Amino acid sequence: MEPNLLDPELIADPRGGYGRMREVAPVQLGRMFDGSPTWYVTGAAEVRTVLGDPRFVNSVLSLPATVDRGSMPLVPGVEKDLSNPTILDTDGADHTRLRKLVSRAFTAQRMADMRPRIAAIAGELLDGLDPTRPVELLDSFAYPLPITVICELVGVPEDDRPAWRAYSRDLVSMDPERIQKGSAAMTAHVHDLAGRRRAEPADDLLTVLVQAHDDGDRLTERELTTMVVALVFAGHETTANLIANSVVALLGRPEQLDRLRRDPGAWPGAVHELMRLWSPAQFVQMRYATEDLELGGRRIRAGESLLPILVAANSDPREHPDPERFDVTRGPGHLGFGHGPHYCLGAALARQEAEVALAALFERFPALALTGEPEWAPIPGMLRLTELPVQLGA
Repeated sequence: MEPNLLDPELIADPRGGYGRMREVAPVQLGRMFDGSPTWYVTGAAEVRTVLGDPRFVNSVLSLPATVDRGSMPLVPGVEKDLSNPTILDTDGADHTRLRKLVSRAFTAQRMADMRPRIAAIAGELLDGLDPTRPVELLDSFAYPLPITVICELVGVPEDDRPAWRAYSRDLVSMDPERIQKGSAAMTAHVHDLAGRRRAEPADDLLTVLVQAHDDGDRLTERELTTMVVALVFAGHETTANLIANSVVALLGRPEQLDRLRRDPGAWPGAVHELMRLWSPAQFVQMRYATEDLELGGRRIRAGESLLPILVAANSDPREHPDPERFDVTRGPGHLGFGHGPHYCLGAALARQEAEVALAALFERFPALALTGEPEWAPIPGMLRLTELPVQLGA
C-alpha cells in the first residue's frame, strides 16, 4: 500500500514509521494530503541530494517551460498562490536576492551579540515562575522566549506580540478556515507595521526591508509582507517546539541530563542531537525535478514532486551509527535545519536560543519533573506538544 501523510501510524510514530519505509526503499511513491502522488525521500544521502542539487527546485514556476506542471499537491485548505511567493518558494537568482537582504540580520557576529539579551529574557521568564506550583511550560517559557527574541530582531512591538502567538495557533491548527484567517490577519498586520516603520524608522530588520522596498525594485510589497510573516512565524514556532520537545527528551534520559549538568560546555552539541531526534519539522517543502533523473534506484520524471523526510534521514544508520541512541556528545551532522540553498536562515539563532533556554531552565530548577505523560499534537509533519505541565520544585 502506498504511504500517505495522513496515515495514523505515521502520525503517531513518525521516526519509526518513516524509518521502516526507508529500510524498504529510500525513495518510494506515496500520496500527499490531497491524494496527489509524490515521491517520499527517506534516505539521508537521497534527502541531501534533493535539497542541494539544482536539478530539484522549490517552485513549479522554476521548471522548464517544456515540463508539464500538472496539479500541485497541497496542504489541506491552503491554495498555493504562486503570484505571492515566500522566500521558500523561490529559486536561483530570486532566492539569492531575497536571502541576501535578510541574511545580514543572522550573521555569526550578530548572533553572538544577541546571546546576553537571550539570557536576560530567559532569566526574566524564569523569575516569573512560581516553584511551589505546577507550571505549564509551553505558554510560560518555551513560547515567550523565542517570540520575544524574533520580534525584537524583526521589529514587532511588544504590544503586538500576543496577536502573533494567536496567528501561529491558527496556522498550525490544520483547520482550513483558521489557517486562512490567521494568514490574512498576519498579512494585514505586516502592512500596518511597514507603514509605522516608514513614518518612524528604527534599528531593526523591518526597517531594513521597508527601505529595500521603497528604494526601488529590490523588494516588492508582496515580498516584504511574505518575508516578515515567514521570519516571525518560523522564528518562534519551531524554536518553541524544539525547546519543549527537548525538555521531554532530557527528562526521559536523566543520565544525559546529568552529563550536561557536569559539563555545561556540552550544550551546543546536545542541541544538535536534540535537533536530530526531536526536531519539530519532520519533513520540508516539496521539491520538483527539472529533468528526468535517477534517485535512490527510482526513475524520477521531470515535473514530478518529491517530499524530503528529515525525520527518516536523521535516523539513517548509514550516516548515524546506532541512530536511535540519544547521545548529547554526538554533535552536528544531521539535516534538521535542511541543506543547500534553502538551509535554515535562523539555524544559528535557534540553536543559541535552545542552548541558553535549556541550560538556564535546568540550572534554575534542578528538580524539574513532568507531572504527567506528554501529549503530542496529532499533526502530520510536526512533532509538537499540546502542553507541557511540569513541577519545578522538589
